[in-house]
Amino acid sequence: MDVITPAERDALKKRLEELIANRARLSERIAEARALGDLKENAEYHAAREQQGLEEAEIRRLEERLAKAHVVDAGAMKEAEVVFIGSMVRLREVDTGDEDDFMLVGEATGNMDLDYVEVTATSPMGQALMKARKGEIITVRAPRGDKKFEILDIR
Repeated sequence: MDVITPAERDALKKRLEELIANRARLSERIAEARALGDLKENAEYHAAREQQGLEEAEIRRLEERLAKAHVVDAGAMKEAEVVFIGSMVRLREVDTGDEDDFMLVGEATGNMDLDYVEVTATSPMGQALMKARKGEIITVRAPRGDKKFEILDIR
């Protein structure tokens, strides 16, 4: 089951709407390129058709994901005081004392400009965080050995 936050659902819907809105523009590009003549050596035509295929595949993927996804009720998890999808967690690395904010997400956005680190639920860090409580020390299996983190706060 794909568990996502309301914000992730909204981002997926927005991306889907953008792709659907782009269908008409792609069709126009294909028609314009087709009007240029010989399709065998028409790079613009082939590029537009390839983009159309990629975007249609992405539309199907997003529609399927949205249909099957379970949107988590962040409020209920916050009241339970456990880490779950959508939780913002303040962690301190036990060995170094470094503190950072992490958000447990269903799928990372890839945005590096955030004030926190996105952690997917399927990653080693995400698996260690899932259902942990404030004050607990979790162990994350990393390629260079295990790391221990204390959960300072859950928001």
